[in-house]
Amino acid sequence: MIEHPAFPVEEWSIRETGLHLDTLVQTESIFALSNGHIGLRGNLDEGEPHGLPGTYLNSFYELRPLPYAEGGYAFPESGQTVINVTNGKLIRLLVDDEPFDVRYGELQDHERELDFRAGVLRRNVRWTSPAGRTIKVSSVRMVSFTQRAIAAISYEIEPLDAPVRVVVQSELVANEALPTQSNDPRVGAALASPLESEEYQAQGTTGLMVHHTRISGLRIGAAMDHLVEGPPEMVVESESSSDVVRVSITGRLKPGERLRIVKLIAYGWSSLRSRPAIHDQIMAALSAARLTGWDGLLAEQRAYLDDFWTRANVEIEGDPQIQQAVRFALFHVLQAGARGERRPIPAKGLTGPGYDGHAFWDTEIYVVPVLTLTQP
Repeated sequence: MIEHPAFPVEEWSIRETGLHLDTLVQTESIFALSNGHIGLRGNLDEGEPHGLPGTYLNSFYELRPLPYAEGGYAFPESGQTVINVTNGKLIRLLVDDEPFDVRYGELQDHERELDFRAGVLRRNVRWTSPAGRTIKVSSVRMVSFTQRAIAAISYEIEPLDAPVRVVVQSELVANEALPTQSNDPRVGAALASPLESEEYQAQGTTGLMVHHTRISGLRIGAAMDHLVEGPPEMVVESESSSDVVRVSITGRLKPGERLRIVKLIAYGWSSLRSRPAIHDQIMAALSAARLTGWDGLLAEQRAYLDDFWTRANVEIEGDPQIQQAVRFALFHVLQAGARGERRPIPAKGLTGPGYDGHAFWDTEIYVVPVLTLTQP
């Protein structure tokens, strides 16, 4: 292995020093988080720029018809494709009316770290807006191994050189536009806006959406809540529509003051349960996450991985690059199947839509033996 200057060799993490827009598709897969049930690609918190937006649920798919100009014996009539479900990762930030976008202004520092022992993705940014305001943004993202339905994000803003007015827009977004991933027009037609709305609501710091797929008929619910710490003079507003639920938090910050938002996200889906049942399921998952709290979720995650590494760690002396590679591979194998339970482990895990999310014989040959030895 050859060390990449943007990825220093560290035995217990993958760290990216600097942001390279031309490799976003690759780094979004490297920094993906999953528990085998929920998968979040490593997209930037503010959503753009992106290589491929992605939020996936194990075995949640849409049917796509496969018409032929001329039919033939045993021609398949449809295919199944994993779809990008409701995106709960989005946290947009405006600083004195300037959207925080790394393509504008001056990106002074940008670092991301996937921590194999803590089970989190950390991001630290220092950015100067086109208007000359410098801020520091820190985020920590996790997909819980212990609470299968829960993902969570801690997002913190601090001005460095002058008072600023900030607006944080935390969102749930369904049917977000995706770049074309296939030359087959049948695939694109089937996967454009695959979710139909059944319910949406927002109140205070909470929001909820329930959708179903147009053809396969699977039902999905996503909900969010926020724990806010900051100056007392803050305004919290919420709004909802069929494909967007938004909670906006507005305040003024002076240098040395911070606004911290903990976003809790819950997912649930079923091919059988009713809309009220899915609604109640995700609200119950949020209640459990609120009870645990951010620090409790981090502690549960660390304890789970401490237990895993006690059995799974492979120590290699004299070659830190190979040591890093082995632990990275073990961590992603764990993420691919830990809470998949009775569902299959896709060839790409839940890091992207490769192979349409299908599972193959590789699972029995390569993945199951590793999990049998490390996470029986």
